[in-house]
Amino acid sequence: MRRLALALTLLLAACAATPLTRLSAQQEPGDPADRRVAKHLFGAAATASAGAAQPIGFYSRGCQAGAVQLPETGPTWQAMRLSRNRNWAQPDTVAFIQDLSRFAATLPGWRGLYVGDMSQPRGGPMTSGHASHQTGLDIDVWLRPADRLDLSVQERETISSIDMQRAGGAYVNDRWTPAHEALIRAAAMDPRVERIFIFAGAKVAMCENATGDRSWLAKVRPYWGHNTHFHIRLRCPPGASGCEAQAPVPPGDGCAEALEWQRNILNPPPADPTAPPPEPRRDLTMADLPGQCAHVLQAP
Repeated sequence: MRRLALALTLLLAACAATPLTRLSAQQEPGDPADRRVAKHLFGAAATASAGAAQPIGFYSRGCQAGAVQLPETGPTWQAMRLSRNRNWAQPDTVAFIQDLSRFAATLPGWRGLYVGDMSQPRGGPMTSGHASHQTGLDIDVWLRPADRLDLSVQERETISSIDMQRAGGAYVNDRWTPAHEALIRAAAMDPRVERIFIFAGAKVAMCENATGDRSWLAKVRPYWGHNTHFHIRLRCPPGASGCEAQAPVPPGDGCAEALEWQRNILNPPPADPTAPPPEPRRDLTMADLPGQCAHVLQAP
């Protein structure tokens, strides 16, 4: 009897220590009891789900159904860091980046684009590197001009983009060119684009150099960590009822905000000694995501 009780105890302990990989019979998708860490589940999905294309949820709390893969190499682009398997997105996103790459190929010194992270095959939180890129509507584009489109798989793992910032991001450096500005302007003027994120010094430079119609500048927003690439975020496609839109950009061209970022970089405001330390960002669980995302994971 003691042996039976011991065996049962060990079995229950093993079950408790084993992470859930499927919903239990009692759980429903979106159940608040579903505390599985979402990045492990979505990061393990090697292929897209079958069915209609659909971005689900918000850019930083969602997933994607029916994604398509950007081909590793095209006439005017190459996808980088292929080992990450993050060259998946919604069909509109793939069409957009192909269109932008064709424009890039008309710029001096550029034969197209080096495309960084898009999304995982079924979107969702990533195992590293991004809070967003979850719904198949975000794209990172390298600021390194694509002067070769015959890079090997190994080269795409080892070469790096180019750092364009100076003075901690307050200014651009001498590698920044009018072609960079023309590329970002073309992306921002596309009605499919919601926002573009890049370091503050680049936004300030574009504000100083822009002539004529300046409305496109409103979409270009300063953000930390975007000094070797710029991040393009597309709007929710028409008819995507499960997609949560971002609030519209504030009125104006945003240049005053960029100058404020620049001033704060050059002369950081004093730290508030009474401010509590920031809380570490916790991993999202399946309960944090729209209920449809559990179905996306379970789909063939």
